Parts: sequence; structure tokens; C-alpha cells
Amino acid sequence: MPQWSLSQLLSSLHEDIQQRLSTVRKSFGHPGTKGDGSENVWISMLDTYLPKRYQAAKAHVVDSLGNFSQQIDVVIFDRQYSPFIFTYENETIIPAESVYAVFEAKQTADASLVTYAQQKIASVRSLHRTSLPIPHAGGTYPPKPLIPILGGLLTFESEWSPALGKSFDRALTADLGEGRLDIGCVAAHGHFFFDHAAGSYSFINENKPATAFLFKLISQLQFSGTVPMIDVEAYGQWLTR
Repeated sequence: MPQWSLSQLLSSLHEDIQQRLSTVRKSFGHPGTKGDGSENVWISMLDTYLPKRYQAAKAHVVDSLGNFSQQIDVVIFDRQYSPFIFTYENETIIPAESVYAVFEAKQTADASLVTYAQQKIASVRSLHRTSLPIPHAGGTYPPKPLIPILGGLLTFESEWSPALGKSFDRALTADLGEGRLDIGCVAAHGHFFFDHAAGSYSFINENKPATAFLFKLISQLQFSGTVPMIDVEAYGQWLTR
């Protein structure tokens, strides 16, 4: 019988992601094509390894008031309880209530990218979200509290030296409000996350950043619980406008 090695399996997962991001960086000359390639690598990883209740896609997010977010490179959203996802001419539109996490995905992290990511994440968190009472055999449960939407950054490299250090921390802590980045990965170096108890960022330099990031993300999603019951009729009112 073959001898399995969990350590080797996890190492292979990281090496696959790192190699694909490296290939995109070296082989794609056009910045737009390079950016699309990076997004696709992360989306493919998340769709493969996250539990099937989640799905990842490049998308806009919309609320029942008709407000739209900026385009988000990677949106992790619910596919188990969400009643509808719009698709038109390869564009995906996701109701705000269905969103678990949003990420900006680029090749290299720097101060301007962190600011840009914070602005895009704030454009999602500022959207209106509904939450209806949940019916059950004995009546109804009260509306679920809205889950916090995770925000993050995914890159292959970092312009800073060290890659995960004080300069990165200064950029991240510039916005701890609506644009806060909760978690992220610099695949060539390590991952980071915001420690709410300490009120500060933790930076972990490691040999298998993509795998460590994936495990940390899954852990945070587990604590997010389930998305609220969406008020479909609040969206349906737009049929008469």
C-alpha cells in the first residue's frame, strides 16, 4: 500500500499555488492579463478547497436599495442558501446578504495597493443588507444578526523589505474601519491577519504561506456562521421601476 504523507500533501498544495502565481508573473506581459491570471489562480484554489457551501468569483456586489460595490477581484459567497446570483455577459452580480469575504488580488503588495484594497472592501461593507425572521415548525426564529464581511489582500510578492514588516503594518493600520483588511497572503513569504483581541496585526513568515492562509481563512469562515435570510421581495421591487 502507498505511504501517505500529510506534510507532503500540504507542501504540494502550496507549491502548486506558488508556481502558478510565479508563472503568471514571469510569462504574462500585459498588466491586465497578469492581473486576471493572478485572480484566476486564487479563485481556483478557493473553489477547490473551501467547503462547497462557499463559492468564489470575480464580481460586483449589489444591495436591495440598488447600490453597487466596485468590482471585486475575489468574492467568497454563499451558494447553499442564497436564492439568486445574477450573471450577464460574463459579469457576476451577488446580493450583499450572500457575501462572506472579499479580496483584492494582485501580483505585488505596496502602500498604494493596500489603500486601493481598503477602498474597494469599504464599498462592499457599506452596502445595505436585509435579514428576515427564519420560519420553523413551531413559528419563527428572530432575524439573524448580520455577519461581519471579511476583507483581505492576496499577492505573490511584496515591494517592502522585509516583505511582512513595519511598512506593511503601517499601511494596513491606516484604515481599521470599513476598509479594514482582516486577512491576507503574500504567497512567496507568509500570511497576515488582524487579531481583534489584541487590536493589531499578526504577520507570519513561513515556508507554506498559501496553505497556512487557506487554513486560517477556513477557520475564520467557520466562526462567521451562516448568512442571513435574504429579503427577496426587497430586490423584487425593482421589477416595477
